[in-house]
Amino acid sequence: MMLEIVVITGMSGSGKSVALHALEDSGYYCVDNLPPELLDAFVALEHERHGHRVAVAMDVRSAESLPRLPQQLARLRSQGVQVRALFLDASTDTLVRRFSETRRRHPLSREALREGQGALAQTLELERELLAELREQSHVIDTSNLRPAQLLSYVKSLLPVPPDRLTLVFQSFAFKRGIPLDADYVFDVRMLPNPHYEPELRPLTGRDAPVAQFLLQQPEVDAMLSDIGSFLDRWLGAMARNHRSYVTVAIGCTGGQHRSVYLVEQLVRRFAGQWSTLLRHRELDGL
Repeated sequence: MMLEIVVITGMSGSGKSVALHALEDSGYYCVDNLPPELLDAFVALEHERHGHRVAVAMDVRSAESLPRLPQQLARLRSQGVQVRALFLDASTDTLVRRFSETRRRHPLSREALREGQGALAQTLELERELLAELREQSHVIDTSNLRPAQLLSYVKSLLPVPPDRLTLVFQSFAFKRGIPLDADYVFDVRMLPNPHYEPELRPLTGRDAPVAQFLLQQPEVDAMLSDIGSFLDRWLGAMARNHRSYVTVAIGCTGGQHRSVYLVEQLVRRFAGQWSTLLRHRELDGL
């Protein structure tokens, strides 16, 4: 059986240990903090052991050798190994808060916590620079507003999808809680008629039939769906030919409950027959 390897990288404090646990629960043999220079030897050992699903976590604890990793992953793919690269990210404010709450030091600086939040924020920006190339070549998951259970679910949802096929991730979100860092395209639908102002629809979501019926009757909603769909129809083939593995399309409204949820549901139905699709509702999945 072909060897599949999931490589988890990302910002310190972004939830890599949670993601690794999700993979371990799914039957992957997991190794944390594997130095990149040992990756080839590890893969060779797994071939000898007839392993077929492994996961490794790498981060700035191996800062000196991380620049080699993109080339290593490309070489493994050329050898027939199925490689899936996940990059976990979060806003700087979120990461600063997490480090402050846990009182752990950042791996790039022994002084970050003693010198205060300003120094820690600078250290995190340095880490972003070191990981920028890896981020560009990976599927990014923004964990800023995710509970651990949501992250577990999101990682597990990626596993059945073939890593060598373009996958569309449609995500609804609330602008009031920030734009997802993992979005490749962001569409603002706050100008559309809002079910929130209909008392009987306010407690419902865009997945409920009464809300869907309300939005279905609005010409602007149909026009927005048509425009987003036409854009994706025009460019997805080119992205697939450019060896893109994932494209994340984020649809945002004010509260992430009605309009964005409805549009994401409709877009998944439209594209599910053409591409691998995943559906996420950031504000609803954690409820």
